[in-house]
Amino acid sequence: MVAPQDDRQIGETLRRLGETQDAAAREDLIVWASERIREIAQRMLRTFPAVRRWEETDDVVQNAVLRLDRALRQTVPLDARGLVGLAATQVRRELLDLAKKHRGPESYGANHETNYQRLDGELRAKIADAADEREPDDTLERWTRLHAAADSLPEEEREVFHMCWYLGLKQEEIARLLDCSLRTVKRRWESAKERLAAAMPGERPE
Repeated sequence: MVAPQDDRQIGETLRRLGETQDAAAREDLIVWASERIREIAQRMLRTFPAVRRWEETDDVVQNAVLRLDRALRQTVPLDARGLVGLAATQVRRELLDLAKKHRGPESYGANHETNYQRLDGELRAKIADAADEREPDDTLERWTRLHAAADSLPEEEREVFHMCWYLGLKQEEIARLLDCSLRTVKRRWESAKERLAAAMPGERPE
């Protein structure tokens, strides 16, 4: 199994999946998307303390990949651009579901206290992460507002936001995926941040 490496190969693999429901094609696409899912899971877990305390990156990635597998069995994107958007949606849904799971009043996290947490297989004392305490704790309500505001962005800005925020793609790569100039990507990203800042004062994405 060899994951596609560029937009043309991704497009060909998507067409094969759409025409024949070839399981190997679906697996190749998942391998390609998994690398990006892992990058964004590692980055976003740092801002989901209620999830980070109880879940490891591998767990988040595995569940998001399973979601993507199910999604690809129901709908096949037309191109690499669509695949990136579909993968971004699965990352968002997994992190929000895990946040709800661990923040509920009956959750394990709400009823147990520990001086240690496991992060990517390593048991760490909370004091080792004391520097994080100088930043305000992210709440489920904050993230719900952020994702709701992001979903209300105009389509072009929402697409760039998903690629930057959920998948951690560089703006140059986004420009290539969207077949537009880097200047256009930068303009859409800045506009998206301004809209989110207006909707969520003090929480402007960087």
